[in-house]
Amino acid sequence: MALLDDGQIEEKLSGLPGWNRAGDEIMREFEFADFVGSVGFVDRVVAPAEEMGHHPDLSISWNRVEVRISTHSEGGLTAADFQLAAQLDKLA
Repeated sequence: MALLDDGQIEEKLSGLPGWNRAGDEIMREFEFADFVGSVGFVDRVVAPAEEMGHHPDLSISWNRVEVRISTHSEGGLTAADFQLAAQLDKLA
């Protein structure tokens, strides 16, 4: 999969409110009512990540989950990263 250039990345980010670029990754923090909500979200992430064969980096801190996505095999951001981000938004 081809790496996206800066213009393509900014264009795709404009359609994903709450997501920001962090170097060669995109990231977002999701907030839930409590720890159970955070863990439940992480559990829901498993199916689409496995289906796509594309796995985000996740950090849980009580009622928050930080998600970082990058195509590590390509060394940067690809269309797959933004597809996964859109899927995760639907799960939150």
